[in-house]
Amino acid sequence: MRILIIDDDKKLMLKLRKNLEARTFAVDTAENGEDGSYMARVNNYDIIILDDSLPKKSCLEVCREIRGANKTSPIMVISAKSTMQQKISLFHEGADDLMMEPFSFEELLARIQAILRRPPLQHKPVLDVDTIRLDCHNQEVRRGDKRVYLTRKEFALLEYLMRNKGSVVSRGMIMEHVWDDATDPFSNTIESHILNLRKKIDHKRKRLIHNIPGRGYKIDVLK
Repeated sequence: MRILIIDDDKKLMLKLRKNLEARTFAVDTAENGEDGSYMARVNNYDIIILDDSLPKKSCLEVCREIRGANKTSPIMVISAKSTMQQKISLFHEGADDLMMEPFSFEELLARIQAILRRPPLQHKPVLDVDTIRLDCHNQEVRRGDKRVYLTRKEFALLEYLMRNKGSVVSRGMIMEHVWDDATDPFSNTIESHILNLRKKIDHKRKRLIHNIPGRGYKIDVLK
């Protein structure tokens, strides 16, 4: 899952980024409303965390521009002192949730997971494909009775494939939802991670991760 944080508080932003990446999220950041609005409109994010006090462009303007670009990514606003009218205005402009400061990371994570459970993402906590079971809450993968140890990025990649079970996901879609903006789109990092995943979860006689020539990858049990 890929998250965009738009906040001019560098200390808070770095702390959130570190904690979210530890939970296998890919995280992009922007320090002002202008850059954040642009990034939110040109990329596809699973959730956007937006501070309500930003330089260059206000929180309301950012929400309005994101929704005006027909982007449906959930927007969570973090606020220190919003009035009731400001809160109402934010929801009218497209915000999905508002959290008051100070807050704990555990509360933020719980709110993120609650938002991601809503349609259309249908963020199921446990995913199954054949004998592979991925538990998002406990960050655990099993193949049958055996636990499979994955790196954070391998886990995020497998989760994305399993959430799209039976559907072809392109290289670009994987890059958008699993990696952040700092990744070189022309590198072979996706191919390397796919190869590593296959070594860890594919059976010798039953391959689950499939190359679809010219289109991308798919995880499924093929008859």
